[in-house]
Amino acid sequence: MVQTPSYFEYYAHTYVVDSTPDGGLTGRILNWQTGAFEEQPDHVPDVLLGHEAEIVKLTWERFVIRTEEERHHYLRGDGPIFALYQTIDAIWAATEEDSRRITKEERALIDSLYRRTFKMWEDEFARRDAGEAPTFTFTSVFEK
Repeated sequence: MVQTPSYFEYYAHTYVVDSTPDGGLTGRILNWQTGAFEEQPDHVPDVLLGHEAEIVKLTWERFVIRTEEERHHYLRGDGPIFALYQTIDAIWAATEEDSRRITKEERALIDSLYRRTFKMWEDEFARRDAGEAPTFTFTSVFEK
């Protein structure tokens, strides 16, 4: 029996396996162009049975951080989410400028900011799914 939801990294994308109303399983993968999780159940057997190094089971906390690292890397825009990403960029820039490793406190702050941005994205997608207008716009680094 699979505990759901279950969280994975699937070939560098975050992926969640969840139960369906009829008792089956489905999966959603993070789309790097939209920032949203999209239904893609065909990967469920791979993540549950696969032993490839490119498939890793994640805790909820690590899933949130990895999802936000991906959104941060692939999406550009304005608004509060992107301001928090800029704060994270500034922390990393300071470590590079000082030629030092990140401190535990800085890592904790980054993780905290990523938890906030994850919730902000979830709230935004829920509003959009309910038919409300977007509260901000963004693009993907893949768009021209």
